[in-house]
Amino acid sequence: MAETIEPRDNPDHRAKSNDPGWKYAFWPDLTNKDAIECKLCDKVLRGGIKRLKQHLKGGYDDTTICPKTTTPIRQEMGNYLLANKRNKTLILNEDGLDGDDEGEVRLRSNVSSAESVHPSSGTSMKRKKAMFTIASPPPPKQNKTVVAMLQKSPEEVVAERHAKGSTQQTLEECTRSKEEKDRVYMHIANFYFENGIPFNAANSRSFEIMIESIGQYGPGLKPPSSYELRVPLLKKAKEETKKLQKKHEIAWKETGCTLMSDGWSDRKGRHLINFLVNSPVGTFFLESINASSESHDANMLAGLLEKQIEKIGPNNVVQVVTDNGSNYKAAGKLLMQRYPKLYWTPCAAHCLDLMLEDIGKLSDFKGQIINAKRVTTFIYRHGRLLDAMRQKTGGRDLVRPGITRFATSFLTLRCMYIHKDALRGLFVCEDWNRSKLAKTEAGKRVQDIVLSTRFWNTVEDCIRASQPLLVVLRIVDGDERPAITEVMPAMDMAKKKITEAFQNKKVLLNKMITIIEDCWQDQMGQKLYGAALFLCPSRYYDIKTENGDKASSLRANFNDVLEKMVVDDAVQQKISNQADDYHAMRVVDWWDAFGNEARELQIFAKRIVGLCCSSSGCERNWSTFEFVHSKKRNRLDQARLNDLVFVKYNRALMRRHKMRDVIDPIILTTIDDCNEWLLGEECSEETINEIPVRDVSRASGAEEPIYYTRRQGKNGSSASTDATPQTHSKRPLNTRQLIDEDDDDVEDEDYGEECELVGASSTPNDDALVLSEEEWEDYD
Repeated sequence: MAETIEPRDNPDHRAKSNDPGWKYAFWPDLTNKDAIECKLCDKVLRGGIKRLKQHLKGGYDDTTICPKTTTPIRQEMGNYLLANKRNKTLILNEDGLDGDDEGEVRLRSNVSSAESVHPSSGTSMKRKKAMFTIASPPPPKQNKTVVAMLQKSPEEVVAERHAKGSTQQTLEECTRSKEEKDRVYMHIANFYFENGIPFNAANSRSFEIMIESIGQYGPGLKPPSSYELRVPLLKKAKEETKKLQKKHEIAWKETGCTLMSDGWSDRKGRHLINFLVNSPVGTFFLESINASSESHDANMLAGLLEKQIEKIGPNNVVQVVTDNGSNYKAAGKLLMQRYPKLYWTPCAAHCLDLMLEDIGKLSDFKGQIINAKRVTTFIYRHGRLLDAMRQKTGGRDLVRPGITRFATSFLTLRCMYIHKDALRGLFVCEDWNRSKLAKTEAGKRVQDIVLSTRFWNTVEDCIRASQPLLVVLRIVDGDERPAITEVMPAMDMAKKKITEAFQNKKVLLNKMITIIEDCWQDQMGQKLYGAALFLCPSRYYDIKTENGDKASSLRANFNDVLEKMVVDDAVQQKISNQADDYHAMRVVDWWDAFGNEARELQIFAKRIVGLCCSSSGCERNWSTFEFVHSKKRNRLDQARLNDLVFVKYNRALMRRHKMRDVIDPIILTTIDDCNEWLLGEECSEETINEIPVRDVSRASGAEEPIYYTRRQGKNGSSASTDATPQTHSKRPLNTRQLIDEDDDDVEDEDYGEECELVGASSTPNDDALVLSEEEWEDYD
């Protein structure tokens, strides 16, 4: 007898197709080919091979994600689905040819004449009506050509353009003259110039899509009116954003989520509080509330957070993350009393900024950090000197804008060290010696600083002390992967790197380690972090092998979190027993091998290991409310203002999540014009003129916010832990003149050039300060 072949191994149970989905699927029953079974999880799906690919890719409302799919499989399915996506269908006429307007008219005429010959009766009339219905396309599609129907959407065209990275001209571009292209570019440029739109708006993906969409439409497009933008189009954009929220809500239910909140005060004294939700699929902005008339005590904050928790669903919110202010701490305690299964955790990014601040205040560093500010301030105040510096550094700036105030300080110090030779050369060249600046007291002082060996040795120590902590800051602020399982090992690695770097300076090392440990235990000694690390096999099994006591401590944290989050005693005991098995396993990929046998533990683990550690996402829309109310002509009612913020911020979050692999989360692309590293002291609000260019750029939403970073007060002083971040108007670039004192010419300098990533470039002199590939891997 012939051996029976199982359906999953029988080639007759698969379509003879190159579709990659068939590698992971088969027909369990050949008499019902609408049903397809997944080879990975054995789930039977209906809807064809496309539904199976969506099942493997995940993120679709029509089906659930395969629990055994892998990242390569998801990427393969996603690429195939995108490449074969077609939004428009081809309508054929009764002869099988592409229909046109002439054919449609001729068909209608034929039907009409037939109706007149055979006036109304019975089956014949029904047949003619059916012919009319089949042959005539719906009214909206009557005028579309075959080319238009087969044409890719603007979004697809732009996505492919970026994916290929090719500058090859299209057929349409080859048929156009350079004069035609220049004319179009000039019209676009005039729109920017006349309306004061920032030049970096041209880097926006939505700008590319808009241009492509206009080109596909062709001549004669009437632009939308201000009313259409303000009312129906804004309403439609909000509805589309609401659809995005539905997808997030599915993830909130499946994996749990983090409610993030942070408050800030604008230049008009309004106190705004932002609320966002984070899950493994990304961050979603809920709303901003104007709490100016409220007392910002614990009860008020707890009440606002409680309303958001009820909107999301109490069973979906695993933790609430806020800044480390005393009022938020007290509010967090109240929330944990009202919701016994809920955790409140402080923002890890704020904690790291506190560490960097206290390390920068050490007497070993403080004086030379002040000297470094004198150098940058002096250079950026004098246009010709700034131009000469950029020539020496290959067009690079010294000041590196970071997501926090003290990250900016240490990033700038590192950039100065990279260009140490260029700076030294700047202050010993003949042009400098002949200038009037070289003869001033300030010039002589800056020259002495730059040529001082002691200064550069201290800068080197600052870099060695801060770079490991900046690595941790990059992890907690990034969107590449959930940070809760990474932050504790990253902190341990940071302390190890700092200890290795300062073996010969024990006193300074002890001071820094004391600052780090005190701040970490006070702010971040959270059992939820320990439980997450326990549930991360790639981390936990190494810890269990190297440090049994720490492994036991992590297990104790897990037990405490389990007791708090799971109230059912039977389920709690079952998860605990499964955790015993997990704890006893050797170093294997436990979840893939045994996860299905411990379903309860698997579900519980997914609600913890996907959490974030930072509320810094709340701070990325600080200027969104400001730009709308900056001019009377842009004033909107509160409801429409909320809609605009809702749409703008969620689009920015979605773009950030898609680009999470290429964005450095701790570096801003623009820097506050009033930054202390540029002007030496903070700009006062009274000296700032309101310039339409900046107001219009904010109102257009084209420019990302430029704001005071964490713990930076209104006057540049360090804010207390319970103070709210401040945001102020800035002096526009075109009003600040950088004056060379030995020349009557005035040169405007724009130092907002986009900075490269930390560690992206270096000179031979700073090799010792750049982590090797092996050292960076220690953090992964």
